[in-house]
Amino acid sequence: MSENNRDLLAGIFIGGLIGVALGLLFAPKSGKETREDIARNADELLAKAKEGYEKSAEKVTKTLGVESYRDGNSEEIV
Repeated sequence: MSENNRDLLAGIFIGGLIGVALGLLFAPKSGKETREDIARNADELLAKAKEGYEKSAEKVTKTLGVESYRDGNSEEIV
């Protein structure tokens, strides 16, 4: 993965954490509601991070001309 893609994913992750923290600070709720919000936001952030990773991996694969499989096998695209 290129350095730019790593920086992008790091920025998305850090931005998500900041958003969650600000949301908690400015939304007075009960402890149960806050925990539910944290869990939901964490799930959404994880889903976005996975999506960004998959898109980046796909771009790298296309750029390098290599199709990677989850089991670690690689095959050159002709």
